[in-house]
Amino acid sequence: MPRLFTALEIPRDAALSLSLLRGGLPGARWIDVENYHMTLRFIGDVEGHVADEIANALDRVHRPSFSLTLSGVGAFGQKKPHAVWAGVFASPDLSALQGEIDRICQRLGLPADPRKFTPHVTLARLRNSSPLDVAQYLSARGNFSTLPFRVGRFVLMSSRDSVGGGPYIVEEAWPLSGADARASSSFASASDASRIMR
Repeated sequence: MPRLFTALEIPRDAALSLSLLRGGLPGARWIDVENYHMTLRFIGDVEGHVADEIANALDRVHRPSFSLTLSGVGAFGQKKPHAVWAGVFASPDLSALQGEIDRICQRLGLPADPRKFTPHVTLARLRNSSPLDVAQYLSARGNFSTLPFRVGRFVLMSSRDSVGGGPYIVEEAWPLSGADARASSSFASASDASRIMR
């Protein structure tokens, strides 16, 4: 059974900026560029009929498209760091979208996510990276920021168990109102990844 979650895709230009953060950290397994995303709500392993219920309920989300800026870097796991990530400049629209999706999931009886929502894009998973190495990596990249980009849709993604996450598959997508139909073509796909990495 695939593992499901709702997410925002990262457009090509922002993915290129993120890819420049790769390297310089011992013990890091870097996420492939085409797998960059921002998780809105982790759902987990569910039966097919539950996945259908979730998708039907998400059809009722009607929110405006909005602008996002990736900004800053951080790590999860203070004493034993296990991931480094790029953060997001505070966005009320993002919080409202995430909150609505979370309420829909709870109404469907899905367990609440025990972690507070921290919008981020995972850059690497860490294995035995020293806190000092992580601190040096973060301080050298603390002023990271992308140009703002338009969020025109949110998606339901699936992942299979694998090392380092991915491949992630978009199972369904919901447009946000006012979104330009062409905006969805600006997202990095697997075929673009090799071009971005050159």
